[in-house]
Amino acid sequence: MDHSADAHRTDLMTITRFVLNEQSKHPESRGDFSILLSHIVLGCKFVCTAVNKAGLAKLLGLAGETNVQGEDQKKLDVLSNEVFIKALVSSGRTCILVSEEDEEATFVERAKRGKYCVVFDPLDGSSNIDCGVSIGTIFGIYMIKDGHEPTLDDVLQPGKNMLAAGYCMYGSSCTLVLSTGSGVNGFTLDPSLGEFILTHPDIKIPKKGKIYSVNEGNAKNWDGPTSKYVQNCKYPTDGSSPKSLRYIGSMVADVHRTLLYGGIFLYPADKKSPNGKLRVLYEVFPMSFLMEQAGGQSFTGKQRALDLVPTKIHERAPIFLGSYDDVEEIKKLYAAEEQN
Repeated sequence: MDHSADAHRTDLMTITRFVLNEQSKHPESRGDFSILLSHIVLGCKFVCTAVNKAGLAKLLGLAGETNVQGEDQKKLDVLSNEVFIKALVSSGRTCILVSEEDEEATFVERAKRGKYCVVFDPLDGSSNIDCGVSIGTIFGIYMIKDGHEPTLDDVLQPGKNMLAAGYCMYGSSCTLVLSTGSGVNGFTLDPSLGEFILTHPDIKIPKKGKIYSVNEGNAKNWDGPTSKYVQNCKYPTDGSSPKSLRYIGSMVADVHRTLLYGGIFLYPADKKSPNGKLRVLYEVFPMSFLMEQAGGQSFTGKQRALDLVPTKIHERAPIFLGSYDDVEEIKKLYAAEEQN
């Protein structure tokens, strides 16, 4: 037994230690945010375990209901939603919860109420569950202003007002990527310790990437700038190599790869979905927040994504996010079309 190696393992930067270190930089902090994050982390660990044994526990397949989006709910979707609702309410630090699975926002009872609003997609990409493809949880956190009764307006804010955002990807490893507004860090779950360990400190997306990620099955319904951009990816006119297409169909997995390797993720509006498909509050905003914190950009085809002001909790929007230079190219194409 290598005792020296084991001793070294106790010096690991766990997510708990990381969050407490961040907290110590704010002397006025009372630890509420750290407690909230620890409950989110616990929820992620629970869902990770459920995903890993889903086939054995007969959790795969449909639960027999459809959610507010009209999508069939998988059994794991329902379980994950319950896990996060209970974890967030029991933290005693939340007042409003918005989940993809629930038609209405959840207002926490006064006795358990705190000052944070959490928006989340408990299990994104669940159409991929049965074939073992990476899926994940996405979340964003807002803070309400002191001394007033929480209302829906507390979550119907632009994404730039978010306090923190992140996702947890359940794949070949369980990876949690988090930003509290000062950079992006990635943590990987060590199953032997039951702890998330810092494995990707201060993630920076490459300024330009070699990968584009889009569902080309929708190509016949795209607008001009999107079609032109994808054409340029395949047949560049400046003598550069064509970009590679990588599309998993699970937003967490596609964005995670984009964040680490660079490139662009596109889910444009089209003739079938003129307002786009992805939900603003708990998909577009958290991922855009992370991209910008890592040095990338996100754009809706009209404006910076984080400047959007949603009017409904399940509102949708088109999204282009990724490496700074790649998003800049698509912005130029939209600007050119507007001038014409």
